[in-house]
Amino acid sequence: MTKLISALCFVLALAGANAWAQTFPFNEAGVTMGHLHLNSRDVETNRAVFTALGGVASWAGDFDIVRFPGVNVYLHLRSGAPPPNGGSDGTVVHQVGFSVQNFSETVDRLKAAGLPVEVRGDAKQASLTTSDGLRIAIVEDKAQTVPVQHHHVQFFVAESAIPEMQAWYAKQFGAKAATAGETSVADIPGASLRFVKTDAPTMTTKGRVLDHIGFDVKDLQGYLQKLEAAGVKIDRPFTKNPLNGVALAFIYDPWGTYIELNERPAPR
Repeated sequence: MTKLISALCFVLALAGANAWAQTFPFNEAGVTMGHLHLNSRDVETNRAVFTALGGVASWAGDFDIVRFPGVNVYLHLRSGAPPPNGGSDGTVVHQVGFSVQNFSETVDRLKAAGLPVEVRGDAKQASLTTSDGLRIAIVEDKAQTVPVQHHHVQFFVAESAIPEMQAWYAKQFGAKAATAGETSVADIPGASLRFVKTDAPTMTTKGRVLDHIGFDVKDLQGYLQKLEAAGVKIDRPFTKNPLNGVALAFIYDPWGTYIELNERPAPR
């Protein structure tokens, strides 16, 4: 009986963690932030980074995952695939960011885990770079209802391209264009897409440590038709996994961001 109760408590705890670490509701265009996919040389080391940040580790199919409200972080280098050919520096996606309720407590926990956290004065902002070169920003938001959640994806592009990029994500993904301080942004559920100027050339994310970002959509086949009608080239066509019912496709944005689109079956 004791073993049964312990097992039941574990299942309930796991269910609670999974309920907490959900993607956000779809916007009017049927889009929400889905995942960040890392080409991890060392899954265990990267898992430790994201769990120290406050994520919940899990496993699904071929993938080690750390789940956060708003995003799932996939930590996987497929068998036979080449290791990443660089970090996020130099790519169009310069960094990803998470917001926390208690900044000081989070920074202390990350430092206690031996992670190289850099705090920016009294601004309640910090950053760290993983061993394989992914830049992660940490900001404080005391108003949020969970201890940690996904906050932003930050793009680096030429200043002249910022209005066009903001408009592209607004058109293709229903993102809400706005400004945050002096930064142009486009918000979707689960992520603020931030557009920051750089004078340096940037390259695609594909093949780097952050290989691609992922959005979940309601009707993938219909969505792909709309993208093609808008002149967006489909890099990998609609494919459905018969084992789990998840459908996927891949595209690039015009600046080299590799993007996965997923349609997932309704949760049981």
